[in-house]
Amino acid sequence: MVFVFILLPLFMSMFNSMFDWNNYNRLGFIGLNNFKTLFTGYYYSERFFNAIQNNLKWFVMTMLIQNVFGLYFGYMLSRRINGSEVFKRIFFIPVLFSITAVGFLWGLYLKPNGLINSFLALINAEHLQRAWLGDGKIATYTIILVNIWRWTGFPTLVFMSSVDALPIENIEAAYIDGANELNIFFKIVLPLIVPAITTITVLTIIGSLNVFEQVYVMAGVDGQPNYSTDTICTLFYRTAFGTYDSSSPVIGVGSAMSVIIYLLTFFFSITSISWLQKKEVEI
Repeated sequence: MVFVFILLPLFMSMFNSMFDWNNYNRLGFIGLNNFKTLFTGYYYSERFFNAIQNNLKWFVMTMLIQNVFGLYFGYMLSRRINGSEVFKRIFFIPVLFSITAVGFLWGLYLKPNGLINSFLALINAEHLQRAWLGDGKIATYTIILVNIWRWTGFPTLVFMSSVDALPIENIEAAYIDGANELNIFFKIVLPLIVPAITTITVLTIIGSLNVFEQVYVMAGVDGQPNYSTDTICTLFYRTAFGTYDSSSPVIGVGSAMSVIIYLLTFFFSITSISWLQKKEVEI
């Protein structure tokens, strides 16, 4: 299964990236020229590095907002605060929604005359109204925040389960010794849930480098406005299958791009696993 669904497509992409193509017809062998075109060629290099920057924004915001809040919420829920059973369901409900439904509904809410701007007008905050998906300065951040809204419940439950699995004796002993909640969290809980942090970090890396559906539904595959929402996956789609700015498919460069996506995902995932495993503490 791994060979069929992971290794075989990778090898085929590497093979196809070594050839020149005329639409879907394979021509002569050209070695690494497609990679050279991707990194240095006019149009491709500009679009590619712009897309990489947007993927980096996805990773940083997801780590700092989604996963930090997920860690906080998960810890608080594990402390059995009032209403914790209700909050568990509230946090996780958006995860159950389909990406298409979330993107479509939030796309309506974020229109200039949509729910968000109408609410801002209702509370006399018209100065905060924006064309949320039409302003290149904020469009990609808006989509990222929608994605964070949808996914925060997942790390919340992962971290909550990890904290619940910790031996209660360690925490009770710390309380007896006079440790406060903050010290218990940073000195005991956090070091012991590093395996869960590793899992969430790797999933965040994979998700941030393979962003497609949310952008496709909310902003289209062309990365509008003015490529401000473009990611390497939407750029790959346009390159490999052809759109208005690449009227015919460019299979060679698209295959090279898919190889780069895989290598980036593999490298950063392995690096994060290796680094975080050194931080693990045995119970």
